[in-house]
Amino acid sequence: HFQNDITCLLLFFLRVTKQYLPHIARLCLISTFLEDGIRMWFQWSDQKEYIETTWGCGFFLATLFVLINLLGQLGGCILILSRNFVQYACFGLFGIIALQTVAYSILWDPKFLMRNLALGGGLLLLLAESRSEGRSMFAGVPTMRESSPKQYMQLGGRVLLVLMFMTLLHFDTSFLSPCLHI
Repeated sequence: HFQNDITCLLLFFLRVTKQYLPHIARLCLISTFLEDGIRMWFQWSDQKEYIETTWGCGFFLATLFVLINLLGQLGGCILILSRNFVQYACFGLFGIIALQTVAYSILWDPKFLMRNLALGGGLLLLLAESRSEGRSMFAGVPTMRESSPKQYMQLGGRVLLVLMFMTLLHFDTSFLSPCLHI
């Protein structure tokens, strides 16, 4: 009887939350972009000054860089959450990832590089989910009738998301055992 009660409770929970879960999944996948865009707004002068001094590009280009980041991230998040032009928003956010990778020299920092690859994985999951908007209940969870390109996008997205958690592993060379550092 206990298993039947748990199953009934789980089915009731899924039925009640079915309309909200896809929105929550999208919010989780883009939360880093949303946070970064908001931080760009509140740290406008610090961000601009950093780009200006690091790259020596002058006031105009530094301001343009911060503005592109701010509008690209917040605009992409709004489009994805509202389910409008999701593919274009994802490609725009891919562009933001590439721009930040170069501008902040992330390419040479393994932890930040893995974080950016994980962000790309989340965007791949959103792209895959947008291919058949009405069919999947959760962003990135496959069904049996899906096309091959979508499945490859989902697999790639999941593998890239795992890279974010790989940055938490620290290998102690004396014992060769992985330790989790948070």
